[in-house]
Amino acid sequence: MIDQLPILLIIIPLFAAPLLVLLGSRHLALPISLAVVWSVFGISVALLCRVIQNGPIGYELGGWPSPYGIVYVIDYLSSFVMMFVSALGAIVLTYAPPSIKQEIPFSKHYLFYACYLLCLTGLLGMCITGDLFNVFVFLEISSLSSYALISLGKTRRAPLAALHYLIFGTIGATFFLIGIGLLYQMTGTLNMADIGRRLSEVRAERLLAGLTQFSRTELVAFAFMTVGLSIKMAVFPLHTWLPNAYAYAPSVVTGFIAATATKVSVYAFIRLVYGIFTPNFAFETMPLDTALMIFSLIGIFVASVAAIYQTDVKRLLAYSSVAQIGYMLLGISMSNVDGLTAGIVHMFNHALIKGGLFMVVGCFALRLGSVKLDDLRGAGKTMPLTSLAWVIGGLGLIGVPMTAGFISKWLLLTAALEHDWWPVAVLMLLSSLLAVVYVWRVVELLYFSEPSDKAKRAKEAPALMLIPTYIVIAATVVFGCWTVYSAGLAQKAALALLAITESGIAPGGTP
Repeated sequence: MIDQLPILLIIIPLFAAPLLVLLGSRHLALPISLAVVWSVFGISVALLCRVIQNGPIGYELGGWPSPYGIVYVIDYLSSFVMMFVSALGAIVLTYAPPSIKQEIPFSKHYLFYACYLLCLTGLLGMCITGDLFNVFVFLEISSLSSYALISLGKTRRAPLAALHYLIFGTIGATFFLIGIGLLYQMTGTLNMADIGRRLSEVRAERLLAGLTQFSRTELVAFAFMTVGLSIKMAVFPLHTWLPNAYAYAPSVVTGFIAATATKVSVYAFIRLVYGIFTPNFAFETMPLDTALMIFSLIGIFVASVAAIYQTDVKRLLAYSSVAQIGYMLLGISMSNVDGLTAGIVHMFNHALIKGGLFMVVGCFALRLGSVKLDDLRGAGKTMPLTSLAWVIGGLGLIGVPMTAGFISKWLLLTAALEHDWWPVAVLMLLSSLLAVVYVWRVVELLYFSEPSDKAKRAKEAPALMLIPTYIVIAATVVFGCWTVYSAGLAQKAALALLAITESGIAPGGTP
């Protein structure tokens, strides 16, 4: 049974989703979904423990050996990402019932849970598969279910936001698929490890023939796939789908997607650069590191300034997410152990911080019926526990010492100094001051303003929502002080990726 854990991770939620639709029961949907997400989390933890003890795991589907069949690969990076995606998926769904009851019609509850499980399946599938076309399939599973989840928002703008996301997401997925097709044309394989090996062989053959090392097909494939994933990651300036999607989706949906979806796309980008094309190609032949640094820094400042001027807390956090994606890509573009470690650990830390903050916003939405800043005035007096959770999460977002946000920003800062990127280090410090402004703006309204009419009538959020919220918020402090399993695993993943790059062997095949 233990050997079947990789496939069970995908099969359980994938089969449970249509089962919920077939049953059509509004009352059974919640307990079945909770059993599924917590089972998936348990499997993810078991796989992570096996990787730590025994090294990477390969699972060949249908008994077909790599590279002829689809293979699932669990290594330090994939197991780390699967662990926090499944953890947040389980915690957010446990927190969800009161919020769902208020924001989603009862008749659609079973459809919500089915789409939620499908989205989780797609995200986990992207992490575990070693087949490039399979990445596209799981990307579409998660995306299509995300569109449906966002459209369930209670305002009429929710379907429009979902449509906007669908248009951008379809363009991104199409670009990614075109790149896959071009790579298949060059190499005749879809296994990521095999593609990496065969690309190296093609480059060597071209050099022997007196041609340029990199073919036009390879350059175009890389460009298409990079742009496609950049849309999915919401990299500035391809982020315009994200603010409305986060603002108008149900609070539970926003919390789940904000904590997981863009992080898994960043994971796919890391696999693309370090596992298939190699940093030598991406950052030297194609000066992607310079482009990433420029767009990341511009995105960090533009999105942070935009967050300061928002009147809706969800939109404020949405623009903050665009800025935080910039930090991750800065680390990835440095192509050294400290930078890559910082980028990977920031995926985890930001998932905790932003997931926790959106859960806090869901508590405000439940009791105030609004997430407008004006309606939050004085809520610190009537909702003290919820407001305190915002303060702690906000400190993590700023990067205050003893919070998770500080660890990744510190690692990123040291990596920038190692690169002699002093201007980048200075700009990073300045950008944190912008985070202080928009986080403090909410704190000031909560504690130092006269209560609004809605805040006067509000009462504290229910324990069913507060307990999961505080688990996630507390984790931002725990992993800010105890970094063995966050920064430690991220460093192991970075070392493995860089060793693979230097040896010319890509992940994705059977270890």
